[in-house]
Amino acid sequence: MFEVFSTPRTDRFFEDYKLGATYVLGSFTVTEEEIIAFASAYDPQTMHTDPNLAAQGPFGEVIASGWHTVSRSMRLLVDTFLPFNGLAAPGIDELRWPRPVRPGDTLTLHATIQQARRSRSKPDRGLIHTLLEVLNQNGEVVMSMKPMNLVRVRHQEA
Repeated sequence: MFEVFSTPRTDRFFEDYKLGATYVLGSFTVTEEEIIAFASAYDPQTMHTDPNLAAQGPFGEVIASGWHTVSRSMRLLVDTFLPFNGLAAPGIDELRWPRPVRPGDTLTLHATIQQARRSRSKPDRGLIHTLLEVLNQNGEVVMSMKPMNLVRVRHQEA
């Protein structure tokens, strides 16, 4: 069962993230042109940039750079999940790309809240640990990572 936020990003705080809840953050389709353009600028390996050479490789066609998948997912994360008044993130754990992203794949981002706790040293914020999974149109995970996000609290404890 998927959750829906009851508050918009502009009014979202630590208290709005439910432990154990999974949110569907949206979908996007990846084109070959987009794969090549991103990789040409940021990850110019031939498996990402050259359809002829990629066709001879283990994937049989151009595949998206993992960093491309991270970047597109980050956009959805910012647009739908993170609060508008967000704080800097301390990092991510366990970034994985278990399957290739191919031209024409439609990817959907799921976010599951795995841990949520208030900061002991800074009472105006909480720390959220999330499992992000990107699934292709076949329901297969093509990327996963575990970001940590600092989020302002709505009500500070006395």
